[in-house]
Amino acid sequence: MPGLNIDWHIGGLPLYPPTPSGDSKSRTLSWNNHTAPASVNGWILPNEEVEEEMESLKVNGPEKITNGHRNTGRPVLERKSSSPMMPAFMTSAPGKVIVYGEHAVVYGKAAMAAAISLRSYLLVTALSRSHRTITLRFPDIGMEHSWKLDDLPWSTFSQPSKKKHYYDLVDKLDPELVEAMQPHLTIISPKASSEDRKIHQNAASAFLYLFLSLASQKFPGCVYTLRSTIPIGAGLGSSASISVCLSSAILLQLRTLSGPHPDQPREEAELQIERINRWAFVGEMCIHGNPSGVDNTVATGGKAVVFKRGDYKQPPTVIPLRNFPELPLLLVNSRQSRSTAAEVAKVAALRKAQPAVIEPILEAISQITESAHKLISTSDFDAKDARSVQTLGVLMSINHGLLAALGVSHPKLERICEIVATVGLGWTKLTGAGGGGSAITLLNSTASPSNLTKLEGQLANEGFEKFETTLGGDGVGVLWPAVLHNGSQDESGEEIDQENFLNADGRDGVERLVGVGIGAFERREGWKFWSSVGSPHVNSEGEQEPISG
Repeated sequence: MPGLNIDWHIGGLPLYPPTPSGDSKSRTLSWNNHTAPASVNGWILPNEEVEEEMESLKVNGPEKITNGHRNTGRPVLERKSSSPMMPAFMTSAPGKVIVYGEHAVVYGKAAMAAAISLRSYLLVTALSRSHRTITLRFPDIGMEHSWKLDDLPWSTFSQPSKKKHYYDLVDKLDPELVEAMQPHLTIISPKASSEDRKIHQNAASAFLYLFLSLASQKFPGCVYTLRSTIPIGAGLGSSASISVCLSSAILLQLRTLSGPHPDQPREEAELQIERINRWAFVGEMCIHGNPSGVDNTVATGGKAVVFKRGDYKQPPTVIPLRNFPELPLLLVNSRQSRSTAAEVAKVAALRKAQPAVIEPILEAISQITESAHKLISTSDFDAKDARSVQTLGVLMSINHGLLAALGVSHPKLERICEIVATVGLGWTKLTGAGGGGSAITLLNSTASPSNLTKLEGQLANEGFEKFETTLGGDGVGVLWPAVLHNGSQDESGEEIDQENFLNADGRDGVERLVGVGIGAFERREGWKFWSSVGSPHVNSEGEQEPISG
């Protein structure tokens, strides 16, 4: 596009945009009649189509290099054949909770899910060109495995009838591609228990399917290291959070994402969110088979959504709630294992036996969701108003009572509700399928630090695990390069590398080292989010227009 001078950014640094000329398949960009390769802060992103030009071109056009400096006076990093092609960077995505509507959603009624401030973090470190391996590390579940790039089934994934592009919509897994991956999955964690091996292989399956679908055999060797502050297997969307991290990271390496930056048009930010979400859904299919798509949608876009799925042969209708407020939330893990399938089957059997009783309960749960949606969507809703928060909390308490009537609570969940009620800190309900898992409490204005400390002691004495978190935060985020100040006196900040990331001690250690922060005023400098860009387009009811899938 002649005469155009625009800086596209990621993490405040120039990034090559995917579609400035209107061509969704474009892999090059023209500025002032010059075609430039993808560049982030002087680093050339790994793409075989542009490597030959890298020494002569820069994002803003050709510049002369003299004595290791461009004419801007900034030093140029000259890439040798054995050096990494890009700086280390990070992606992050939140977990989620079901706020209202569990089980009723199975029968075509509405439910509401929201992001929480517990998150997964992925550190991507490029290797030198001579290292032809990719490694997936997930120390929180005891997994680490490396694959030789040239041994992967590229021939199967690159068949013209099967090759996918970053802009494609993939709504089902290809059985032949899944089969081609199996020899590379069955060798993972041979000494682990059968249960752990399944978890490890599921994570690796999502990673490999995304990597093989989007990348190519010429891709550089990399180490992908995952850490998560989200309890795994507690119904909090940990797998979707991980899938979003992987999807966004690989798409960034392919230079197919633009932004996020403050001047990015909202429509463009939404396109990037959709692109990440589509491929995160593919990762979820690898792990769960037939996911609803809600978890990855919340993990990508953040805030909250209202969703409804009337026909299970079709994707759900999803209404993003971009104006959903950030609210203080207490999350308590009962540490009671549960089976979503068993709880869903329990309600189905009860509904079949007592339809006249159960149908009104399911409809009442749906009305709770609609009431909360209506309240939050009003233009005068104020999250700091005690009465508004109380209304949301009372709806949560009623929702829990109705779920208990369906038989999907558990003595441990009821005990959590009792303990919180005794201290008087807010309104509590189970979240997810029930039968165990987690409970959430919307905190009221009297939730002082001393009361929370007292509550933590009571919960810990009975074997429960408490997390103070925030409801309705940002979605997928990027830290490019992987540098944070963390209170350091060094102006250049602290580089996040494999060693300090792996050595971060537990959830608290990960949050202290790389956490995105909670709330707009505490957000850490460096992390950027597409969900924070611009203002959403809303209808006359104060809500964003619905999308499908």
